[in-house]
Amino acid sequence: MLKILIADDHRIVREGIINSLNEHYPNSKIKEAENAAAALELARGENWNLIILDINMPGRSGLEVLKEIKEFDPPTPVIILSMYPEDQFAVRVLKVGASAYLHKDTSTKELITAINRALHGEHYITPSIAELLTDEVQISSAKQNHKTLSDREYQVFISIASGKSVSGIAEDLSLSVKTISVYRANILQKMNLKNNSEITHYAFKNNLVDIV
Repeated sequence: MLKILIADDHRIVREGIINSLNEHYPNSKIKEAENAAAALELARGENWNLIILDINMPGRSGLEVLKEIKEFDPPTPVIILSMYPEDQFAVRVLKVGASAYLHKDTSTKELITAINRALHGEHYITPSIAELLTDEVQISSAKQNHKTLSDREYQVFISIASGKSVSGIAEDLSLSVKTISVYRANILQKMNLKNNSEITHYAFKNNLVDIV
């Protein structure tokens, strides 16, 4: 019997994943977590065959949760689901130890393929992510300022570059406006930038966000 943990703050997303899992793995035992704290508590409390984790949850980010899981339970495969495009977070989560990075609009067929790979100890990497990994190797010798950001700072950086306001980002991440403002100040200092316009320009120049 497979034991699978699903961590996502949106009930409708969890229900959709559970329906797909019940169809393909009818004897599986599935538990849910709606935030980072609950996910870590369940992850520590039982042995899991697979963890499916949203990158953007209230409190601590999915990236932070992934890192902690890989510290106390490295063998358990973790699949990251995200609303963010692959070029924004895929390389980071794979470096931390995720088995796959999938966008939330991925098909059930692709999700099941990724799960089967993960359950066999393999990675599921799309062609576009493979290209990103190749690019990462090629530019690894050239230090880029955004690589100095923490995972949460990088998340805020991408949100600012995508045109979101500080209050909007605070609402998305379930954090205070003051906390987001501190992250923004850290970003500007670490990257030697002056304002949001320069953050956006840097992100476009380095292909970190899509031009809408």
